Amino acid sequence: MLVSLSNRLSEIMKKVRGWGSLNEKNIRDGLRDIKLALLEADVNYKVVKGFIDGATESALGEQVLNSITPVQQFTKVVYDYLVKILGEEDHDLKISFGGISVFMLVGLQGSGKTTTAVKLAHYVQKNYNKKPLLIAADVYRPAAVKQLELLSEKNGFSIYKEDNGKPVDICLSGLKFARENSYQVLIIDTAGRLEIDEKMMNELIEMKNRMKPHEVILIADAATGQVAVSVAQGFNEKLGITGIFLSRMDSDARGGAALSMSYITGRYIKFIGTGEKIPDFEKFYPSRIASRILNMGDVVSLVEKVQENVDLEQAAKLEKKLRKDTFDLKDFLDQVKQLEKMGPLENILEMIPGLPKKANIKIDDHALKQTEAIINSMTEYERSHYKMINGSRRKRIALGSGTSVFEVNRLLNNFQQMKKLMKKMGKGGKLKGNVLSERLFT
Repeated sequence: MLVSLSNRLSEIMKKVRGWGSLNEKNIRDGLRDIKLALLEADVNYKVVKGFIDGATESALGEQVLNSITPVQQFTKVVYDYLVKILGEEDHDLKISFGGISVFMLVGLQGSGKTTTAVKLAHYVQKNYNKKPLLIAADVYRPAAVKQLELLSEKNGFSIYKEDNGKPVDICLSGLKFARENSYQVLIIDTAGRLEIDEKMMNELIEMKNRMKPHEVILIADAATGQVAVSVAQGFNEKLGITGIFLSRMDSDARGGAALSMSYITGRYIKFIGTGEKIPDFEKFYPSRIASRILNMGDVVSLVEKVQENVDLEQAAKLEKKLRKDTFDLKDFLDQVKQLEKMGPLENILEMIPGLPKKANIKIDDHALKQTEAIINSMTEYERSHYKMINGSRRKRIALGSGTSVFEVNRLLNNFQQMKKLMKKMGKGGKLKGNVLSERLFT
């Protein structure tokens, strides 16, 4: 997430921590470096100016200069103003608890509206226990309706579509269908264009006036450059958007322009897409994102993910197995599956405080699938008695999993090393949560 900006700021803050004292010169030098890092990351120049002016005034204030820990105070100033440009507070969806909540998703073509629509459906069903209906209102892009239909069906959601008709009429009919069939949330996937045009806006304005949505949400690609800010301004001026969702926040692009949207438009970033899977959709917390950008970690989000995905009853059983040294490959597979639920592993690593951004830690999520395939190719006996897996068995397992004997050997060796480590950890105190994640992150 914003890797290049995070790397630059981490380097700058590391240099700041090496200062023997804090004075006006090194404050200005540090802020100049931060200014350049923000501009290189495509943060809008107006946002950068506001950030630097405010941070300079605070950092040169008497409270910071006379502080017992001036460097820590300077770091806090940078953190506080980064939170400010990100929107300061988190904001949730405007959900109606007495009727049908209508969410209208808008944005340019290719911004990720269709996928985000399904992610939003998953979010409201999981977090609000609401029954969502998706409306296919993009009648212009080839295969747009089919894409929404396939994604919705794959994830167990209903879709309303019509072969012919104006988008506004389709939405009105969809609303009627939702009322008749007890749907509680309506998510409208609108058409996009390569650029904002009058015809597109007029259609969206009519749709907004007739559907009266609770939210008009701009879907913006976080990998977009400076055009993202002007796009956000254009949609806000014409439609009065109520919030912003950023897609592809997991990309390696600079992404600073996307983070400028809230400051420029006065509309909050509410959610971000953090991966390709439908559950990879998170509420946007400015303070947590600022911590991750400054390599301060995000322990709160990490704990939430663990609590959400780790089966505590299973963890208790696992602890007993560790005590008795009966932890086997079947248990290991259960741990892999729990870890997979937590989302892309590189996103999880970003939440670990102090983990060097340039540690070249690359975790291939495909490797977890490969591990799963190898263990699934074993018999029940082999999973419980891994030491009995000889050469011929390893060849059979490699063939069945579509891997090589080398990869099977590596998995078994890693498993043995992990067992030894966990045995030592078990002697030192109570083991909690996902043992595999503890092995990876410690």
